[in-house]
Amino acid sequence: MDPAILVAIGILLVVIVVGAVLARRGGRASSPRATTAPPTLAPPSGASGGGFRGEGLGAKVRGLFAGAAPDDAWRDLEGLLLRADVGPAAATDLVGRVRADHRDGEDPGELLRREIVSVLGPDEPLDLTADRLAVILVVGVNGSGKTTTIGKLAASLAADGRSVTIAGADTFRAAAGEQLQIWAERAGAHLVRQDRGADPASVAHDAVTSALARGSDVLLVDTAGRLHTKTPLMDELAKIRRVIEKAGGTVDETLLVLDAQTGQNGIAQARAFTDAVTVSGVVLTKTDGSARGGIVLAVREELGVPVRYVGVGEGLADLRPFDAGVFADRLLGG
Repeated sequence: MDPAILVAIGILLVVIVVGAVLARRGGRASSPRATTAPPTLAPPSGASGGGFRGEGLGAKVRGLFAGAAPDDAWRDLEGLLLRADVGPAAATDLVGRVRADHRDGEDPGELLRREIVSVLGPDEPLDLTADRLAVILVVGVNGSGKTTTIGKLAASLAADGRSVTIAGADTFRAAAGEQLQIWAERAGAHLVRQDRGADPASVAHDAVTSALARGSDVLLVDTAGRLHTKTPLMDELAKIRRVIEKAGGTVDETLLVLDAQTGQNGIAQARAFTDAVTVSGVVLTKTDGSARGGIVLAVREELGVPVRYVGVGEGLADLRPFDAGVFADRLLGG
């Protein structure tokens, strides 16, 4: 074949290939997927909806209502919520709320978001008295992240300009005092502790006395977290509270630390504590692991207390005030 013809064929092939590549790039550039911004989640600092893996419930809900009969869609919606760890009571209630408000043509995913925020209620920061020592009792089973939560909370309060004392009243767990010492040093807090096996109420009494003498703004009291079914432990918590008040302190908040990854089992643990002491709020830890976000709704609906803080990592600044709106966006947006 004539060399000139071969050259012409080669040039033609190059033009065809380059044109196809440019057309493909242009198609991707104009695709809605490429230009749609990802959902806005929590900023690096400040309030957070938790580090839960997004369940993408919004898209799944819209899919349910796209072609299924209405009764089937509502039943399937409850199933979706159960699989997200919402819990039976909370799931039934939430579906009932959405169904009552749903009208033809409305986006069921957006309705679900509004009801989630409504169920969770307004975000409630800690209520700490400014003109006297504020005492926060921290309870929860061993392994829930209670000690690290105390350290992170101490750091957060210190960053807010408050002087903090910590009472190491978990005197039964091996190495609990040493761990709390490390966290107290990192947070810039003063730690009051005794030898292992000491009376926890005695530690709490000494801590109140020390905090008052030092002029501390806040006292965080760590407590033993043995099995929640042990009645003596619950009696011990009640005793610690009485001793704090006798020493001149007032318990302003009782925070229950709950491992978000335990799901519905965690709700059973939490109920044992709420039956024994007056819990004012929940701290959900380890939300950045395999936890499903529905546990937040289960806590609110089945325990009747707000989620105050969420743990989003292992760092000192990784305890964030809970934001219901950000949480709903994350849960539904994926």
